[in-house]
Amino acid sequence: MHFNPYGGAGAQVAADLATLAQRADVTAAEVRAAGQAHEMTLPRITADEAAQILAWGRRLRRVFVAATTSQRVELVNDLLAVAACRPNIASHDGKPPHLHYSNEGAGVVERFHAYTAGGLAHLVCEEPNRLGVCAREGCGVAFVDTSRNGRRRFCSTRCGTRVNVADHRARHLAH
Repeated sequence: MHFNPYGGAGAQVAADLATLAQRADVTAAEVRAAGQAHEMTLPRITADEAAQILAWGRRLRRVFVAATTSQRVELVNDLLAVAACRPNIASHDGKPPHLHYSNEGAGVVERFHAYTAGGLAHLVCEEPNRLGVCAREGCGVAFVDTSRNGRRRFCSTRCGTRVNVADHRARHLAH
């Protein structure tokens, strides 16, 4: 089992949705896969549900780009108000007891709302500076910083390397 103390899977789904919501060509299957990649058990998602979830993703993105903790707190509180989370402990599909952020009968859109708002709430309360958007120009991937020192600027090593190589080449051309 992978244990991520930084907002858990809900925060990771929030980052994925904040990134997907940037694109115009996202399919319902991609939205579903974003949740499933972080252990959400999901039914098939309709195009209308996907559109609602992606609109939510654009709201989630504001949390990742916020400049201060107080802005993040305000934005997450707004998300929690919409999500109206009612956490409960569930055990199904052979899994041990685990936390659900919405009731059993909630629809898929409401489940995404509750799961991501709850995950971001945990993260903002525990480590508010571990949210970010890739610093490489043109990338824009939102991420939860799970690095040891918590100073990550890029979504991946690949993006960091691209920036470092470009900076290195620019310095050498200037000489």
